[in-house]
Amino acid sequence: MDKKFIEEILTLVHSNDLSVEEGVEKLKKLPYEELGFAKIDTHRAMRNGFPEVIFCQGKTVTQVQEIVLRMKEYNSIILGMRASEETYNGVKAVASDAEYFSYARAILIGKKPKVKYSGTVLIISAGTADMPVAEEAALTASVLGNKVEKLYDAGIAGLHRLLYNSEKIYSANVIIAVAGMEGALPGIVGSLVDKPVIAVPTSVGYGSNFQGLSALLTMLNSCVSGIAVVNIDNGFGAGFMAASINRLSG
Repeated sequence: MDKKFIEEILTLVHSNDLSVEEGVEKLKKLPYEELGFAKIDTHRAMRNGFPEVIFCQGKTVTQVQEIVLRMKEYNSIILGMRASEETYNGVKAVASDAEYFSYARAILIGKKPKVKYSGTVLIISAGTADMPVAEEAALTASVLGNKVEKLYDAGIAGLHRLLYNSEKIYSANVIIAVAGMEGALPGIVGSLVDKPVIAVPTSVGYGSNFQGLSALLTMLNSCVSGIAVVNIDNGFGAGFMAASINRLSG
């Protein structure tokens, strides 16, 4: 539930276009709505600036549909992450404005907002195989009102690809560096800029990378200052953090 929703109800009550009893009825489900299998946080947008995000993986299509239907009562925009095409088709049946971003494995319901903040969030991926996680981060940051630019397949195996785009790197306000294998990309990027770098390890790599653990440990142990690390394959968390940082800068 966003602030505008509350303001509209209070305005209607104040102007006698809505009775006090009717206003109470609309607000009685605060601060969350109980569905039995889920508790929808209807106040998330008021506290954090964006509605609760649906993590679709592990939920049935019917459960996601029910959550979407209830959330649409309170929010003009809804984001569902780690969604399969089957889940999207189910959501589309109850929300005609739903859009599926296959690379990001995400569902967006409602119109993506215009850019609100002046700084740019730059997403850099080490390889093409890291793109699903990078796209998850990019979509998240853009839905939160940020200008997003992308620089893909610019890993350290061909460092000239990264350095050739130095102007784009230097002009960014926040950088998200996504890498699997040995996970060295964020350290290289962090050594070049005076901006915050959010490192995202991915599970991309051969057997001894242990599904992303090698990249995670490399990033956690980087000697470069100014790097923060999120969990393996957590593009959403990186995108949200980048958006939070960029918002504070104006």
